[in-house]
Amino acid sequence: MMGLPAKVVAALDKMGITDPTPIQKQAIPHAINGRDVMGLAQTGTGKTAAFGVPLVSQMLEIGKKPEKKTVRGLVLAPTRELANQIAVQLRALTEDSPLKVGVVVGGQSINAQIKRLERGTDLLVATPGRLLDLLDRKAVLLDACTFLVLDEADQMLDLGFIHALRKIAALLPSERQTMLFSATMPKQMNELAQSYLNRPIRIEVSPPGKAADKITQEIHFIAKAEKTDLLIELLDKHRDDLALVFGRTKHGSEKLMRVLEKKGFAVASIHGNKSQGQRDRAIAAFKAGEIKVLVATDVAARGLDIPDVKHVYNYELPNVPDQYVHRIGRTARAGKDGAAVAFCAPDEMDDLKAIQKTMGITIPVASGRPWAPVDVPDAPKKSNGGNRRRGGSGGGGRGGNAGPKPAEGAGKPGGVRRRRRPAGAKTGGNRSAA
Repeated sequence: MMGLPAKVVAALDKMGITDPTPIQKQAIPHAINGRDVMGLAQTGTGKTAAFGVPLVSQMLEIGKKPEKKTVRGLVLAPTRELANQIAVQLRALTEDSPLKVGVVVGGQSINAQIKRLERGTDLLVATPGRLLDLLDRKAVLLDACTFLVLDEADQMLDLGFIHALRKIAALLPSERQTMLFSATMPKQMNELAQSYLNRPIRIEVSPPGKAADKITQEIHFIAKAEKTDLLIELLDKHRDDLALVFGRTKHGSEKLMRVLEKKGFAVASIHGNKSQGQRDRAIAAFKAGEIKVLVATDVAARGLDIPDVKHVYNYELPNVPDQYVHRIGRTARAGKDGAAVAFCAPDEMDDLKAIQKTMGITIPVASGRPWAPVDVPDAPKKSNGGNRRRGGSGGGGRGGNAGPKPAEGAGKPGGVRRRRRPAGAKTGGNRSAA
């Protein structure tokens, strides 16, 4: 009904895709007609096919091979995992066609990538940092690139890629089709859209920041020192199901993985200290069901398209509210059900309030009571820090009213916390983040 090329329809059928999702139904017709598109939709709703189908459909009409080192269509993604996932889907769409799909990300041999790019590429999926490295070496040319896709644009902003995006866009022809897709709509997004898109059609399938309808959410108010015991108790109830556990820090996530391993769980971890090969092997084992629990920092919050993930645990709440939406979006994918469980320690109350404000909901309480600040007007000047710590009058789910000890990655006593960047982001390190 959409008038797609027969080869694309056959590829979709082979992939098991017969009915378009809402974002696909609205975006594909406009994109095939050459319009710039700004698509806002929840994670797990089929955004890759929403831009991949019109991209491949239009490129099939070109009918000739790309020149050496040139790229005809460019898809930019914030993380290696997402870039690889997009490339897998685009290759499935182009399987029985002459179109060639390439992928360039950090953590892999740049010399091998340079060699592959010499032949010319129809569709290139890239992280911004590695693409800039290749452009600096004159290994790839963008002056013939007439299609640009920015996927998960909000996370690219979170990771500080705005300057890299400006450099890359300046090398593309002004006459091009641009599509921008995102699950959330931070303030900077409008600026990005105005800079890159030409009279775009805006498609908003659901309010930005809204979680998928089939995700059940709950929260436990619990002392930081008792989180691990509760996590083990909950994971033990569904040892045969796939579960993702999110932490804030690389070291903390690795430490948690080791604890779960000692408790007999089939577990692995992925974070910025792991090599790309280690991350790929862990994800492959998780997809295959050999690993049942994957502990991750936010490097894995996007790009993991694993339909069978049934549980997502926010062991530590993210301090960027939108990141919570992306984390829990790893479950209830492709129309399936999923559960998102969050733990909240006293020093995470501000993060929880920001998350609930962004999503416009109050997350149901599974145990404990919301932590409240202590009000002690006659407290002495010298203190051991216990009275100053928020949460003394709260009701942690398992630990009574005692103020928890600060854990690794937690803020300073007294509720004063250093704000952290999302995992993977480094000061001035756009390229290493990719």
